[in-house]
Amino acid sequence: MSDEVILDRVGSAAVIRLNRPKALNSLNLPMVRAIREAMEQYLDDASIKAVILTGEGERGLCAGGDIRVLYDMGKARDPEATRFWREEFPLNYAISHYPKPYVVLMDGITMGGGVGLSAHGRHRIVTERTRLAMPETGIGYFPDVGATWLLPQAPGEVGTWMGLTGIEVDAAGAIYAGLADVLVPSDQLDALVEAIGALAGEAEDGNVEATIARFTLPPGESALEKNRSVIDRCFGFDRVEDILEALADEGGEFAATTRDTMLKRSPTSLMLTLRLLRAGRQSSGLVECLEREFSAGVEILRNHDFYEGVRAAIIDKDRNPQWSPASLDEVQAESIDAYLGGKHGSLFPDHRL
Repeated sequence: MSDEVILDRVGSAAVIRLNRPKALNSLNLPMVRAIREAMEQYLDDASIKAVILTGEGERGLCAGGDIRVLYDMGKARDPEATRFWREEFPLNYAISHYPKPYVVLMDGITMGGGVGLSAHGRHRIVTERTRLAMPETGIGYFPDVGATWLLPQAPGEVGTWMGLTGIEVDAAGAIYAGLADVLVPSDQLDALVEAIGALAGEAEDGNVEATIARFTLPPGESALEKNRSVIDRCFGFDRVEDILEALADEGGEFAATTRDTMLKRSPTSLMLTLRLLRAGRQSSGLVECLEREFSAGVEILRNHDFYEGVRAAIIDKDRNPQWSPASLDEVQAESIDAYLGGKHGSLFPDHRL
């Protein structure tokens, strides 16, 4: 078991602690394997009534996958570069169908792969410190870990806004978007874990939910809810160019900030993300979306923008990526089709869509 994942017990609750606080608990392959192995073992342990996932340190649950490793392996054309997704995506699916109560504490930064570990779960708790986002278009990638299934289920076009812009939302926004359930103050999390652990033989989902409810506070109105009409007017189009034009015509600070943010993102990633989100809206379920995301991810590693985005964000840290193609009108529709070809094998060969 990796020391980057700590396995703990609090009464009848098993607690999985992500333990890379200096890296904002970013996920790597050994961590994915450790989480999956632990969750499988807990299914056979009758003394464990609930599973709780949390992150060590005070900065966040998980900032996402360790993209530096993907960058290095992809650059080296390592055939194992896709192994992380091959094991992470099935873990996301396993979380969505986990039979025992699964409680996740989304305290602080919860982004990318951290959303995959949390938003598919049964009991999703945010705090006043939560900062949730799918920021992938800013590094030449796209929202994955099943986000193309989750985001289209958000109210109106809220999920489209989140996926294209990558802008973070707070606790109220996460709840409004359907990616979290309740707000619990961060100083009450330890007491909540103790209370869940104390349920002993009664830790069924209904009892866990009632226990959590004792600690919750109203989240208040989110910026997403407040700007919902603008989001719906501008993000209902199936072309990124039309969305940007609508934002320009809309006026107001929210629309202007949204548009300025999108113009800094990878044009290819914007077009690919919109295609994936629209496909997700018509999909049969999470597995279909994960399969599509995997296919797109394999192609991402063969193209320029991911490497340039990671370089600008975490290697040189100049925050000045030079995208190629550099503008939306230079991105060919056929190039986006290539990401969706589905010719990279199946992650779920025995699953019926």
